[in-house]
Amino acid sequence: MRLSLLLSLMLLVVSGPLWAAKKVDLDYHVKLLPASDQAEVRLTLAQGSAVRSVDFDLGSHGDYSDFKADGEWQSDNGRGVWRPASGKASLTYRARIGHPHGSAVATPSRALTYDTRMTANWALLRGEDLVPRARLDQQDGVELVSRLEFELPAGWRSVETPWPRIGKNRFRIDNISRLFDRPTGWMLAGTLGSRRTRLGDTDVTVSAPQGQGMHRMDVLTLLTFIWPQMQAVFPRNPPKLLVVGAADQMSHGAVAANDSIFFNSGRPVISENGISPLARELVHVFSRINDSHHSDWIKEGIAEYYAIEVMHRAGGMSDERYQSVQRNLTKTGSKVTTLRGGRVDAATVARAVLLLRELDAEIRQQTSNEKSLDDVCRGLMRLNTVSTKEFIQLSESVIGGPSKVLASTLL
Repeated sequence: MRLSLLLSLMLLVVSGPLWAAKKVDLDYHVKLLPASDQAEVRLTLAQGSAVRSVDFDLGSHGDYSDFKADGEWQSDNGRGVWRPASGKASLTYRARIGHPHGSAVATPSRALTYDTRMTANWALLRGEDLVPRARLDQQDGVELVSRLEFELPAGWRSVETPWPRIGKNRFRIDNISRLFDRPTGWMLAGTLGSRRTRLGDTDVTVSAPQGQGMHRMDVLTLLTFIWPQMQAVFPRNPPKLLVVGAADQMSHGAVAANDSIFFNSGRPVISENGISPLARELVHVFSRINDSHHSDWIKEGIAEYYAIEVMHRAGGMSDERYQSVQRNLTKTGSKVTTLRGGRVDAATVARAVLLLRELDAEIRQQTSNEKSLDDVCRGLMRLNTVSTKEFIQLSESVIGGPSKVLASTLL
């Protein structure tokens, strides 16, 4: 009897849990079409019956067109719903690649600038633009296994994404925080020059089209220099970090996305004001702080604050330069009366940095230097979103009592 029971238990261990999810392949195939500034995107479900529907947010700018579906497709008021046919089922459409920066318009003296762009030789894009945000309704007990593959134009040699590579121009898409795994983050294709290294547990790639003036080793050197300090504040180990760059008609500055950063290759790694836009966006990658209720000052203020702090802590900014940066921030933010609102400008960010510095000093004083703003940030990393009210509550829990700094009329 005991032997029979033991054998039964061993069989259960070998065969795995009976409630294991049924895995269904979801393949993304992207064909880049420079002549039309578009990508042909095909989503293929190995078993269409595993998904009841996928409800896409197509926006209002006409970025997506030419939909063809196995099954039922309906679109209205900026949304498109795909109900796949049973068996193997595909949805094919075209997505616009080039997106002008903000409300930029071309003039006789100034060329149009872009946030994402495709030329005859390269494409710099975001995965979010290839596959729009969607609500997935799938059968119970199903797990989609997603992969991304690129078909490149003739003469284009390679493609880089922030996702693990599983073959030539193929990547595995796996985001445990999302039910619908879709490609996200910055991506770059063409004839590229790349430099790679490993920092901590993260594979780092710096890539740009040839001839775009990207100082790849400068970028890698800065990342290597500040990485330990960044991880000390934000204990996270992204499996991969991709930094992409280009200069030709691209928007200035730097922008973070999922485990990736765009950095205009024509700009200095450290600006004349002593602050590195690359370090600021690296804070966004590590912290992943998402604000709510008109509290953009939290995310942007923390990014700017730690772009300065990690450089100073690493020894890349002298005490004299550090104080000079603080004086410039004081001057820039002197007329700000509130930090609350939607999008924040440079003056608001500067004032937010000063408030955070005051808060850090208060925390250190009230806890006899046992805690700091770093502890608040580690708490913020665990939240999906944070409002000003929640930020105050978390900070006061670290202090162990009310905060005089956060009683400011700025909040």
